[in-house]
Amino acid sequence: MSFGDAMQRRADILRKRGADMDKTFIEISKGATMKYVEAATEKTPPNTGDVGGTNTQSGELKSHWAADSVMVPQIYRHTSAGNEYETLGQNNVQYASYVDQGHRMDKHFVPGLVINPVTKRLEKVSSDVGGIMVGTKTQYVPGVFMSETGRDAYEEFALKEMNLLLREVFKP
Repeated sequence: MSFGDAMQRRADILRKRGADMDKTFIEISKGATMKYVEAATEKTPPNTGDVGGTNTQSGELKSHWAADSVMVPQIYRHTSAGNEYETLGQNNVQYASYVDQGHRMDKHFVPGLVINPVTKRLEKVSSDVGGIMVGTKTQYVPGVFMSETGRDAYEEFALKEMNLLLREVFKP
């Protein structure tokens, strides 16, 4: 067998193995985005057993990762550069970026937020009851970097899957 025939046969094998690449890349994108959402959700507060005061923790921020993220990839077809598969891990809760990246606390009055004298925990009550001044002791709240954790999980999963795919396609 000549070198040209061997190359042609190898190219035919690679074409057959690579026929389902669109489907494979879609599955890898979905799986990686699911890993992003899982990691970001796990990192999102409250993530300890310590539950806050009455009406102060709703779990809304945690639940929005799965609800707001786009798991099914949008495919952009490019003639010369191949295809692009886009998913989106996001959280549309108004205060998500403050929890994620941290924020300053200027001293200000918050109506309807009180410290329960018995439990010493914050509680949300009617604004008629009163409120408290915040930002007097804590001037900066550090971020928890949920989206960065999700991005790391996405990259780790996608790289692992792409390496497995390459080994499968190029196995002898």
